[in-house]
Amino acid sequence: MVLDALWLRRGTWSFDTQMPAETMPTCRIERPDQSSFVWGESPAMEPSNKLLLELAATNIPFLLIGESGTGKDVYAKTIHLHAGAKAGEFKKIVCAGVTPQQLLRELNRHLEPGAWDAKRCTIYLDEVEMLSSDCQRQLLTFLSEEGMNSPEGVSHIRLISSTTCDLEKEVEEGRFRRELYFRLNGACLQLPPLRERREDIGLLAAHLLNRHAEELKKPVPALNQPTRELLMAYHWPGNIRELENATRKIVALGDSNLALQDLRVARMVRPASVIQGHVSSLKKAARAASRQTERELILRALQRTRWNRKRAAQELQISYKSLLYKLKQIETPETKRDE
Repeated sequence: MVLDALWLRRGTWSFDTQMPAETMPTCRIERPDQSSFVWGESPAMEPSNKLLLELAATNIPFLLIGESGTGKDVYAKTIHLHAGAKAGEFKKIVCAGVTPQQLLRELNRHLEPGAWDAKRCTIYLDEVEMLSSDCQRQLLTFLSEEGMNSPEGVSHIRLISSTTCDLEKEVEEGRFRRELYFRLNGACLQLPPLRERREDIGLLAAHLLNRHAEELKKPVPALNQPTRELLMAYHWPGNIRELENATRKIVALGDSNLALQDLRVARMVRPASVIQGHVSSLKKAARAASRQTERELILRALQRTRWNRKRAAQELQISYKSLLYKLKQIETPETKRDE
């Protein structure tokens, strides 16, 4: 839904946005069919796309790592589709709040006679880091008993997992089982944030403008030069999801200056993680920036929803329990308000 902007095929664009070719290409949107692929023009996307094409048809489990809004759900579905007819059905399990009994029931139902596909199916574990220790133990037992990842390839289930955090660190700190991590991490796809694939911003923005114009039955807006420059220069902490929200507002309001006012204000504020203190490594700086970005997105969503946490969770497209977990990590007086 939100991130189907990633479904792009080369050579299908002819929509004139009046943007220079090097920043926003001319394009026409074609709805993807099952043979389409998640394309990107930026070098940052090449490793993930290549790995997907080479391994999607195998039974190797995938681990998708990326910030919120980078397209992990779409990549999971694309892996499933590229496995071909033998892939069977696709089932998403949101790991936050799931009980061991619920998890085992979902896994076992696909092995029963008459299930979606008696031979194969794909299970997508969303936010796998949110699994409780009991669920991790249950999943590990299931994988061992069903012969997952065995050379013979006898498994009925293909696993794809996604996370926004550093699972290696979770393992080191005892929050995630080491053996389970290695079982899930057959092939790791690092999905870069939108700010690291700016070559794709124009492609995605043009697609989203077309789609929202069609949905809202409004004309596709022509973007002026300042708007185009803002889209290319903005750091997009919410990634493609934030870009979709911005383009929807442009179409709905018919006024890009009004629709993107929040972005202009945000550009004037430097992330606290950049200006406070000293960081000892680039990796630590990236983690700090990611945490700060997530914090800002959550607080902004809470402010827009007048601190209605359930509505904020829906806007952020995460589960309510996931939001509560993240609020405990933020630890500000405001985030401790009663609903």
